[in-house]
Amino acid sequence: MTESFESVRFTVDVVALRTDGRVLLIERRWPPFEGCWALPGGHVDPGETSREAAARELGEETGVRVDPADLVQLGAWDTPGRDPRGRYVTVAHLAEVPDDTPIAAGDDARTARWWQWNQLPEQLAFDHAAILATALRGAPAGTAPTGTEF
Repeated sequence: MTESFESVRFTVDVVALRTDGRVLLIERRWPPFEGCWALPGGHVDPGETSREAAARELGEETGVRVDPADLVQLGAWDTPGRDPRGRYVTVAHLAEVPDDTPIAAGDDARTARWWQWNQLPEQLAFDHAAILATALRGAPAGTAPTGTEF
């Protein structure tokens, strides 16, 4: 029997959500999806947990600092083809932050911006709309949709 293996890259994405229902997105600086809006995130470095990587990437790309222990894991997204660069599996996390949380784009982000959950860009990079929909279904009452109307 011949075995075949696929290279799989491990990434994280972060849904940073304010109590007023705004979601933090970045405008991507590099391909793929250069110029498109996306969740902050990136590769998990050697020796990191997904929570540690999520907190690091959120800080690097947006200036928002959170304790990894405060992140809530939303799940894993692993559909083949979700990233045009190859096989990527991402673990998404939710970070609830105060309404007055400042942001500053950095690293892979051209721009960072708070968006009202019901006024998001028409198209998001990768499968980030699906990740956001999952996060917003479980958001605090009154801040986000409660069903699939996202």
